[in-house]
Amino acid sequence: MRRPYVIASIGLAVVLFLVISALLARAFSVGDAEDAAITDLVKAEASGDTAGVISLISRCQTNPACRARAATLTATLHHPGAVSIAEINPSSSFSVTSTLGTARVAWLAGSSLPRTQCVRVRHAGNVLTGFTVQLLTVSRRIVTDAECPERF
Repeated sequence: MRRPYVIASIGLAVVLFLVISALLARAFSVGDAEDAAITDLVKAEASGDTAGVISLISRCQTNPACRARAATLTATLHHPGAVSIAEINPSSSFSVTSTLGTARVAWLAGSSLPRTQCVRVRHAGNVLTGFTVQLLTVSRRIVTDAECPERF
C-alpha cells in the first residue's frame, strides 16, 4: 500500500519541479526580451530609421510629440556602421509581476564615440500569463557617466 503513495509523491514532486522551472524561466527571459527591444531601438536610431523608432515605442504612432522626438533622435544619432552595445543596465531586477522602470544603454555605431540614453520600460504581465516588454519613451543622448534623469 505504501509503494503507490511513494511513487505518486515522487511523480507529483517531479511535475511540481517542472512547473516551477518553467515559470522561473519565463520570468528570467523577460530581461533578454528587454535587451533585444532596446537593441532594436538603438539600431533604428543609428540607421536614421524614424519610422522604425516610432514603431518600437508604445503608442508613439498616435502621439505627435513622440513622433517629433523620434525624428529628432534619428537625425541627431544617425551614424553609419555596425551598432554594438557597450552596456545595458536593465529597468528592473527579477520580478514575477508587472514592473515599470528605466533602463540605461550605452552604444556605439561604427567608429563613433559611445552614446548613452535612457529608456522607460514596462514589463506587462506575470509568470503565469507571460510578459510583454513595452518601450514607453527614450531620452536624448546623455553624458556617458550620467545617471538617468527622473523625467525625459
